[in-house]
Order: sequence, then C-alpha cells, then structure tokens
Amino acid sequence: MLAYIARRLMYMVVTFFALSVVVFIIIQLPPGDYLSSYIQRLQAEGTVVAEEQIVALREYYGLDKSAVEQYIKWITRLVQGDLGTSFQWNKPVAQLLRERVPYSAMLAILTIVVIYSVAVPVGIYLATHQYSFGDYAISLVALAGMATPNFMLALILMYILFRVFGMSVGGLFSPDYAMAPWSWGKVLDLARHMLLPILIIGFGSTGGLIRTMRAVLLDELKKQYVVTARAKGVPERTLLFRYPVRIALNPIASTIGWRLPQIVSGETVISIVLSLPTTGPLLYQALISQDMFMAGSIVMVLSVLTVIGTLISDILLVMIDPRISFEGRK
Repeated sequence: MLAYIARRLMYMVVTFFALSVVVFIIIQLPPGDYLSSYIQRLQAEGTVVAEEQIVALREYYGLDKSAVEQYIKWITRLVQGDLGTSFQWNKPVAQLLRERVPYSAMLAILTIVVIYSVAVPVGIYLATHQYSFGDYAISLVALAGMATPNFMLALILMYILFRVFGMSVGGLFSPDYAMAPWSWGKVLDLARHMLLPILIIGFGSTGGLIRTMRAVLLDELKKQYVVTARAKGVPERTLLFRYPVRIALNPIASTIGWRLPQIVSGETVISIVLSLPTTGPLLYQALISQDMFMAGSIVMVLSVLTVIGTLISDILLVMIDPRISFEGRK
C-alpha cells in the first residue's frame, strides 16, 4: 500500500506541472488582459489614459513580457508558495485565499459527508424495496433534485424562509457574530448558516448518487452468486452487505475524484446568491476582470483537489473491492 501511494504521489507531481501549463494556457486564451479591462473602465468613466501611462502600467503588472516568460515567473513563484498579487484587489493572492479557502473547504467536506451519508443507505433501501411506494416517492424527489438548478432552489428557499418564517438568509454569520471573535456561539451560528448551502449544493448530487447506487445494487442482486448464496441459506443481511453492497460502492467511491472539485466550483453561483465569503465569487470576479494570478491560483487549487480526490478514490476502491489489485502486483 505504501509503495503504491508513493508511486501515485510521484505521478501527482508530474500531473501538477502538466496541469499548470494547461491552466496558464486557458487563462491566456481570452483576448486582452487585466490592463485592457482596466483601461476600458477608466475610459468609460471619462478618464483619459495617456500612452505613456499604459506602457508604465504594462511594465508594472509584468504584461509586457512574452507568455512563456510570464508562465515561468508564475510557476516559479507558485512552487515557492508565492501565488502572486491580485491585479483587481492589489493584495497577495495567498492572503485573499487564506480568508476564503477554509470556508470553501469546510462547505465542500460537510457537503460530501452529507451526500454520501444519505445516498448510500437510501440507495440500498430503494434496491431492496424495488417498486414499493418508498421507491417511487424517493426516486421522484431524487429526479427533481437532479433536474432543479441549484441557484433556482436557493432563490425558492430564500423566498420561502423570508416570506413564511421571516428569516433573512445570506452570509455565513449573523450581524452580531460577523466581526466578533471566535467563540462557541459564533461556531454554532456558522453551523446554522452552513445548513442551507449544504442542502442546496448537495440536493442534486445526492439524487444522482441515489440513482447510481440503486441501479448498480439491483444489477448485483440478480447475479448468480447472490442467487446461489441465498439458496444455501445465507442470512439476507449478511448476503447483502458482504458482497453486493461492497461491489455496488465501486462507482460511488470512484466519483470522489471529481465530486470534490465539482462542489467547490459548483458553489460559485450559490455563493453569489447567498452572499457567502468563499472562493467562488473570487473566481468569478477574477475571470470577469481577467485577473490572471487570482484566476490561475484558484483553478490550480481545483485541479489539485481533483488529483487528490482521484488518489482517495483509488485507495478506497482497493479497500472496498478485493478484486482490484495494486499496480505491478500479479
């Protein structure tokens, strides 16, 4: 196991540099740059920008260099832990991310825990109670969750909570706790405000995983080894959880690789709607203003999460299914 993880970590280093090239190319693809957007805003406000000032600003932001030179400078700083300076905020990117990444990570981890904690047992129930009333009812709710956009669900819940219960939904803290030092009261207030975003973000993903778990487990329960074990008198609970459920968990575990970054990137619109101080609004604003250091750093974080999630998925698959072997083992 340790040798397998060590090999995968070496692959991750190579993958990291390959991803950095792809990310840099992607953020360079749109025409223009931050300085072009900045000058357009100044001109729209009626400010006359001289050519000498434009040249000075281009040298100041390092935009007068070639794309290769910009990449080398960016990746060198990135490896050293320097994510550069945000053009838009005029602050170090690392400082901006330190303020928001903990909330994004907490939201993503709690959402994944809720998704899998609900989807796996509910999927098992639906597979073992096929065509029952519960199967139809829960499947209907799951399909509705898959079909409903997250931002629409957020707007509907915000309206209902405000209109019916008089609750103002938004942010991660109440006004009394927003600037207060950390205490148990502030932690409880954060947990209460986290509940709504977790339910909104996880609603659609939970529905999809429930349908996947149900379908795969139904297929396993119809296979010959299950029929033979049942005919030999193996207790139903032992028969269910020893083999079919473990095998049905394979596609569930394999989705962690892209589920983690999907949640972090998918909460962008939800964070804007609910005014959450996460990385989503930062990424949106950076892409709009072509703030390359900010956008590149956040996209690299999402890419690294994908690689880490894939490693976790592979380890879980080996632990769940004994038929899957390590690389190089015969």
